[in-house]
Amino acid sequence: MFVKQAHIPSPEQLAAELPLTPELAAIKKERDKLTMDVIAGRTDKLLLIIGPCSAHESAPVLEYVRRLGKLNERVKDKLVIVPRIYTNKPRTKGVGYKGMFSQPDPENKEDIVRGIRTIRELHINAISESGLSAADEMLYPENYPFLEDLLTYIAVGARSSENQMHRLVSSGIDLPVGIKNPMGGSIPVMLNSIFAAQSPQVFKYGNYQVATDGNEYAHAVLRGMVDSYGNDIPNFHYETVMRVFEGYQRSKGELKNPAVIIDANHSNSGKQFKQQIRIVEEVMQNRLYDADFKKIVKGFMIESFLVEGNQKHDIVFGQSITDPCLGWEDTERLVLDIAEKA
Repeated sequence: MFVKQAHIPSPEQLAAELPLTPELAAIKKERDKLTMDVIAGRTDKLLLIIGPCSAHESAPVLEYVRRLGKLNERVKDKLVIVPRIYTNKPRTKGVGYKGMFSQPDPENKEDIVRGIRTIRELHINAISESGLSAADEMLYPENYPFLEDLLTYIAVGARSSENQMHRLVSSGIDLPVGIKNPMGGSIPVMLNSIFAAQSPQVFKYGNYQVATDGNEYAHAVLRGMVDSYGNDIPNFHYETVMRVFEGYQRSKGELKNPAVIIDANHSNSGKQFKQQIRIVEEVMQNRLYDADFKKIVKGFMIESFLVEGNQKHDIVFGQSITDPCLGWEDTERLVLDIAEKA
């Protein structure tokens, strides 16, 4: 049984209530182009999708993004930095804190209308205060229209990459969409998802039959896998990346803009957040070793916040309440190191 709790205004109504100003929209457009240029290989810069596992409170996220904006000025000749402002949190068992979209206050009950308003304000302030537009995970395709004018990068998670609606909606997004390998790690399934997202589609979306042109910026994200016993198996190593490269090659041009982003956390690190530093270092070394590896690896996803680790409740300012993250000092050193070696 469904119990109607609150009416949610349309995406158009909420965007009109909390609009992105023309000045900020121009910044976002420029950032969109920089990000697309990386995926398409029109620049040698590396893409960094970096920030907290989930954005549970606006104030620490804004402080983090302000610092990231200043750091970006030091590395912008080598890197394109896109902050993670992830506002929907997937749950393995389907219960628990589901992100700012549902719970703008993680200690209180769901309030989706307030959540959407909080997210829009957060994104607008983040662009204004840092000059950087953000990434989010498209956990629920029907929620994307509430944020589509604010984001520069979209992620499709491991649990969603086989889902038909995620693939179809990705085909209509005019931005880079990173599609993660499924939890079981199948490279063919991931490449099939990318093919679907890059292809023109016709489907029902909202109250309309819609047609899309396909999204040539859909690309692969390697996040590690989980075996049938629940063990984390990394897939950031040279051998797996080159299998993805070979899969792109076998498509004979059907898959456009071959690109891999390495997710340094999740099953690649076994959620041992400090291991992200070692993983990035190994990938950067492999880029020196093989020109094809360098050509296809376009960047990293890194989980990072003001204070390292995590906590169960929102007590420490700037510490994750979901998965553990690198702290700011390690983050700054890592970003500078990547820029130096890029």
